[in-house]
Amino acid sequence: MIQRQPQRLPSGSLPRISKRRSLLSLLLSLVQLAPFATGVGATPPRSPDLEETCEILIIGGGLAGSGTAYEALLAGRTVCMTEITDWVGGQISSQGTSALDERPTQRQKLFYPRGYLEFRDRIQDHYGKLNPGQCWVSESCFLPEDGHKLLMEQLEEAAKRGKGQLKWYPNTVIKDLEILDRGNGRQITAAIGIQHRAAEGAPPLNTETLSQKLEDAYRYEDSERFDKTIVRFVPTPASNGGSRKADWYVIEATETGEIVALADIPYRLGIDPRSRFEPSSASETGDPYCTQGFTYTFAMQATEEPQEHEKPPFYDRYAPYYSYELERLANFTLVYTYRRIWSAKYTKNLPGNVRQYPINPGDISMQNWTWGNDYRPGTSVDNLIYTRDQLEANGQLEPGGWLGGLRVETLAAGEEHAKGFFYWLVEGTTDSQLGDGVKEKHPNHRYLAGLDSPMATAHGLSKYPYMREGRRIIGRPGWGHPNGFTVWEIDISRADYSEDFYRLNLLPDEYRRLWESLAGLNALEAIREQPDTENIPTRSRSTIFPDSVGIAHYAIDFHPCMTESPPEAPGNTEREGERRGAGTAYPFQIPLRSMIPQEIDNLLVAGKSIATSHIAAAAYRVHSFEWSVGVAAGVTADLLLEKDLLPYELVDDLPYKEPDLEVLQGRLNRQGNPTAFPNTSIFNNSWEDWK
Repeated sequence: MIQRQPQRLPSGSLPRISKRRSLLSLLLSLVQLAPFATGVGATPPRSPDLEETCEILIIGGGLAGSGTAYEALLAGRTVCMTEITDWVGGQISSQGTSALDERPTQRQKLFYPRGYLEFRDRIQDHYGKLNPGQCWVSESCFLPEDGHKLLMEQLEEAAKRGKGQLKWYPNTVIKDLEILDRGNGRQITAAIGIQHRAAEGAPPLNTETLSQKLEDAYRYEDSERFDKTIVRFVPTPASNGGSRKADWYVIEATETGEIVALADIPYRLGIDPRSRFEPSSASETGDPYCTQGFTYTFAMQATEEPQEHEKPPFYDRYAPYYSYELERLANFTLVYTYRRIWSAKYTKNLPGNVRQYPINPGDISMQNWTWGNDYRPGTSVDNLIYTRDQLEANGQLEPGGWLGGLRVETLAAGEEHAKGFFYWLVEGTTDSQLGDGVKEKHPNHRYLAGLDSPMATAHGLSKYPYMREGRRIIGRPGWGHPNGFTVWEIDISRADYSEDFYRLNLLPDEYRRLWESLAGLNALEAIREQPDTENIPTRSRSTIFPDSVGIAHYAIDFHPCMTESPPEAPGNTEREGERRGAGTAYPFQIPLRSMIPQEIDNLLVAGKSIATSHIAAAAYRVHSFEWSVGVAAGVTADLLLEKDLLPYELVDDLPYKEPDLEVLQGRLNRQGNPTAFPNTSIFNNSWEDWK
């Protein structure tokens, strides 16, 4: 069942105010009476209005959070799920990227988790076709609002089938965590959320852009735009009143790794230093400010007659950036039908050449283009996702100081940049990469804005930007990973590491160890006999992880940051070397160790914040992956509650046998949630069918 109206606290109750630092836990007895410590932009909070209990708290309602909720509800669990917007689904809804990114072989075999397949079936049933937009980037492009509605219906039915309960908290952010010492580690024992609704007399939600309202959403006090409800999330009391290793599990499923930063656990951001594990890195020393570009998507509709388009006052600032990018892409029809999410006149037999696809009045296209509405900051003065040092400097790591961890000025620039791209598409005649004489006007289109538009916002932009990269945890040290578990570039990439770049840019010892790492079953022989590197046979598959709990497959796809600030500056270029790591990848796995953070024992990480490198993250970010890692989180949390275990206990004896891990993997596979691709084996190097 879905619970939308939580119970209020009993009259006279005085819940504890949360603290994040273990040092402050010593003062817990004083917290109820003392003022809350404040950071920049924070005010002392009032007592929570509600106390909500659950067995699993999911923070972030995107595809990873939804996949977690789906499996937990089928298992009969009580689930709280918070989401900063009012839609579930993330990429398929609130971020506007409602075009499923899938690789051909995996799609042809329909080798996906059961819930993802069910969602695809719901699209088919709803529209009578899987691809109502007749886009060419995917076999399924659809309207974002329908993505939200269909997924919410799926979660409601999962709750009924499994007799679970979903306590859904839209328009809700997590402001603070209570983290206490427990046993030999630390655990999250409570989370303070702020749910906002439009204040009396204020415009409806989704009227303002995210940059205008973000920091307000994270402040405790009511404002002219928001009335707020303070919610304290706590574990469901044990039915027998006994002691458990963990009273509940918290799932980090936000788009940028908010809880990773808020809990202040070890993580990486941006480019990793070049090494034998990340040999294609664009930096010898790393760069935390260079993350992949983010995108505010929007929808535009083809019209019968030319439209009047008013030039935005900020257009000239961003015009020097816009481009078709490559000569082979310099075609408006190609760009428009690329992510068309609604086809007003469905054509059964489309031309083989996408440049000849018909565009009919009423067609709706969603725009997501690298040299278009991608916004790609990459310096310390404009990076979107604040580093830990930046968070500490601006007070967001102080108790009560958290404001979302994003630079709102960069969000605002990204919003303008996206609106300017629409004007460029319909009225622009310049092209920053291809020069004059390439771009023509296409005025027979209108920008779709309004609460009844595809993005359901008054401004027409997606409710939240499409995020390709966030904070990435560093997993726990263990077998083969003394500095903390990470999925690296070499674990998934098909790159040719015999190219001169690697020999010239790695130290000789590092270069040899790279080849030893790629040798697979021949590694011991390569280490023992020390042959020339060109004589070391290499594996032709991804790394096979003994603790795999899910699968994914996508290319290593880069939308690199720009070199100078601001990103739209005339003549600016992409960060040199960033695309070197791009290319095809083998089908790959999701190891459980990548989901287990350091320092906190009852936190699992789903979505894009798992322990991957910068280059690997460029493949571990698409729709089916997010669902698959969410599935792993939901089923794992259910098993941990059932068996009274902590996550690290499932993997702490690797590479030796882990009976409880085998139970988890068996459960996932029996449910229809594969943990490996067909014929996966360290003895099977024939992966060519999965190109």
